[in-house]
Amino acid sequence: MKTLKKFTLVTTVIFLLVCKTASSQILLNTPNVESKLYTGDSSVNKPLIVGFGGSEGGNAWASNYWKNKREEFLKRGYAFLAIGYFKAKGTPDTLNKISIDQVHAAIAEAAKNPQVNKRKIAIIGGSRGGDLALLIASFYKDIRCVVAIVPSNAVFPGNTNELTTSAWTYKGIELPFVPVSEEAVPALIKHDLRSAFEIMLKDSLAFKKAVIKVERINGPVLLLSANKDEVCPSSPMCENMITRFRHKKFRFYYEHIAIEGSHSAPLNHFDKVFDFLENNFK
Repeated sequence: MKTLKKFTLVTTVIFLLVCKTASSQILLNTPNVESKLYTGDSSVNKPLIVGFGGSEGGNAWASNYWKNKREEFLKRGYAFLAIGYFKAKGTPDTLNKISIDQVHAAIAEAAKNPQVNKRKIAIIGGSRGGDLALLIASFYKDIRCVVAIVPSNAVFPGNTNELTTSAWTYKGIELPFVPVSEEAVPALIKHDLRSAFEIMLKDSLAFKKAVIKVERINGPVLLLSANKDEVCPSSPMCENMITRFRHKKFRFYYEHIAIEGSHSAPLNHFDKVFDFLENNFK
């Protein structure tokens, strides 16, 4: 009986330790970026998935809302880094002039963890986070895979009242962006964001300077858009990126899947994300 009690106690402790490990969170010291690393079990050399939220701000992937998806990545053998780049603790309060090099530095810090394979880093971002994922991967070769959900194909203004500054900076310099034209103002006043984006994109010279050079990405790319997107013309912008991949003779696998529905519809199709990662990244 004594032996049985001892066995039960040991089993319980092991079970609790495993549960704790699966849900444990490591808060990294990363200036101006909130970085929470989840490593799952004790195994080493795991591919790292980095998650960016969009214009809602905060650290979306560290929230309870995304807990199930986050833990699904852990169960599949990935480590997961949830990043807040504005409206999170210790970060800017507005999506404006966000330093992509500081966000990348946070990823590099997570890659130092012995459970992470620093040669296998993928980024998943939605909406403005999709723009950020594509941008960082186009600047930094250690990012080996991107999943961009309802992204833009160019840099746009930061979310300030004036809309006169870039959303992103690199090494302290604002990245060129597509400005808000006078023609686009009425659409913005009516909160018709898609129309505002479509009008702004008529500025072909500004677009040429602000376009995200996706062909520089050092790995496979999955684009998920919404064919009835009310926020931005995500499907046409993703098709534009596919054309760019083709013309630039992009050497990695790339795919665009247009999902039926509104801006948030692709979030209900993470099976496509998991399949893409299993087949092209992991």
